[in-house]
Amino acid sequence: MPMSRTAHQDLHSERGALRGEHPGRSRNPVIRVADLAWLEFEKPDLDRAEVFALDFGFSVAARTPDALWLRGTFAGPPCMVIRRGRASRFVGPAFRAAGPADLDRLARATGSAVREADVPGGGRAVGLLDPSGLPVRVVHGTRELPALPGQRPLLLNSGTAPLRTNAVQRPPREPSRIQRLGHVVLETRVFGRALDWYLDTLGMIVSDFLFLDGQRDRGPTMAFLRCDRGTEAVDHHTLALHLGPGDGYVHSAYQVTDLDAIAAGGEYLAERGYRRSWGIGRHIQGSQLFDYWRDPDRLMLEHFADGDLFSRDLEPGWAPMSGSGLAQWGPPVTRDFLGASPSPAKVREVLRALRGDNELDPARLLGLMKAMTS
Repeated sequence: MPMSRTAHQDLHSERGALRGEHPGRSRNPVIRVADLAWLEFEKPDLDRAEVFALDFGFSVAARTPDALWLRGTFAGPPCMVIRRGRASRFVGPAFRAAGPADLDRLARATGSAVREADVPGGGRAVGLLDPSGLPVRVVHGTRELPALPGQRPLLLNSGTAPLRTNAVQRPPREPSRIQRLGHVVLETRVFGRALDWYLDTLGMIVSDFLFLDGQRDRGPTMAFLRCDRGTEAVDHHTLALHLGPGDGYVHSAYQVTDLDAIAAGGEYLAERGYRRSWGIGRHIQGSQLFDYWRDPDRLMLEHFADGDLFSRDLEPGWAPMSGSGLAQWGPPVTRDFLGASPSPAKVREVLRALRGDNELDPARLLGLMKAMTS
């Protein structure tokens, strides 16, 4: 049963839903996915992609002339595949079904087919398109990789309960060893349709909504979605969606051990000439410690640690969208992170969006621009 608004406010957010606002979940979804399985990309230079991947902290699970599979240290499937392509681009996410019957149910409900998954170790998959036109796969039965040695969290002395005596702290200057895939963030011009599709089709539920100042009556413009695994607590968000002039990938996030792993790994990346987009800081929605970087093709990836975990019981929070509201502490949010750097391509993207059949109109666009500078 949903928690009371008082408990909701005390535990999660100062604001809950108003009467008649989006409930943040579907009454009867087709299935309930268990987690993200992996993300799929294309890049023309797999050798360069592998160098960055190792510097960022991935391990290589498999390599062929035309594909690179990357993994973290936790047991499970690889968390990223990069296939050889003509340009660097995000192809789409793959979600993990809770059981084999879910694939059959999903295929019947969507008029799709269950096919063999073209991944190392086999498995089955259903291929779909979300309302933005993004390919989405739901998979089951893929091979689980055994765990690898990981970075140990440092013992921290705090207050009256010291854990470390007669020993010094010297975190090594090395890549932040990735543990697992955490989430992906997508931009869409059809936010409302995309949100409802992920709730109705994949059974995800909303942890937090963001709305534009003065436009709450028009509904939210960003949602942080988690998987519904009942009483089991899961990541605050596995998928985040926000309204914007573009369609597709914004960034993806990968869990590491702790703050020292984030910081030392960031120094390692900086020494090798990679570009930080924003960080280090701590988010508000999700509470993660974060650090954002650009790969050689300017795709954004995040190291994170210490994120919130929610069970099904927690209701969505509601908060105004703002640039300053993205972090509890840390450096000011950058234009690069917000995608707000002016360019001819960005102007063309905005003009196409304003002319199209979508949810981005001049009032929404001005509200988004105001939010990101507030």
